[in-house]
Amino acid sequence: MKRKQKENKLESLLELPKEITTTQPKITIMGFEEMLIENYKGILEYENFYIRLATYIGIININGFNLKLNQMKEDTILVTGKIDSIDLENDIEN
Repeated sequence: MKRKQKENKLESLLELPKEITTTQPKITIMGFEEMLIENYKGILEYENFYIRLATYIGIININGFNLKLNQMKEDTILVTGKIDSIDLENDIEN
């Protein structure tokens, strides 16, 4: 607990943006055909009509057509295709 408090004080002293210092997912949607997800943990399911991604706070479900995973990096992924809907499942433990 004390370590977390020290980290929070350091972050505020350095004025670091929250998205740099947290593991919470950041979702950027560009129209209906691109979606960038940062801070994801892994791919749970992948079909051309359904993608399910694990994050540190829950699960992201993406529904659509011709969905593809592009530019996959360690903690960032770009989803392209016709995105119809996004569903978020909150992890109750966090």
